[in-house]
Amino acid sequence: MSTHTATITWQRGDASFSDGRYSRRHEWRFDGGSVVAASPSPHVVPAPWSDAGAIDPEEAYVAAISSCHMLWFLSLAAERGLVVDAYSDDAVGTMTRVAPGRQAITDVVLRPRIAFAGSPPGAAEVEALHEAAHERCFIANSVKTAIRVESPG
Repeated sequence: MSTHTATITWQRGDASFSDGRYSRRHEWRFDGGSVVAASPSPHVVPAPWSDAGAIDPEEAYVAAISSCHMLWFLSLAAERGLVVDAYSDDAVGTMTRVAPGRQAITDVVLRPRIAFAGSPPGAAEVEALHEAAHERCFIANSVKTAIRVESPG
């Protein structure tokens, strides 16, 4: 078993609070020392109380799923003797209303583009690698969001 930590910090500063006119910008600090500027999406909280340049929790969620899948794909490809030169994914998460006043990311689509050194594996082998990566991905195993991989076509 392992643990993973993040410290989330926010300060009001001199802004008012009870009227909702305060910045939601905050920081995520991770155990390795990285600091990330975070904010709600401007689609959820309008500017100036959000920061479009910061990472919002929903896009971080999609990125975490994509990153986890990629890391497992690379590991499994290496185990099979395949050499991956590049991996890029334009992942998309869809926010859906799931009940009155409640929304959730109900679908994440991964669209990886992979460049292999030498002769690339066939489509069936790449699909099998994606299925195995999905089965092993810690994040995918932790969520109930539907996660699909769409190969470029």
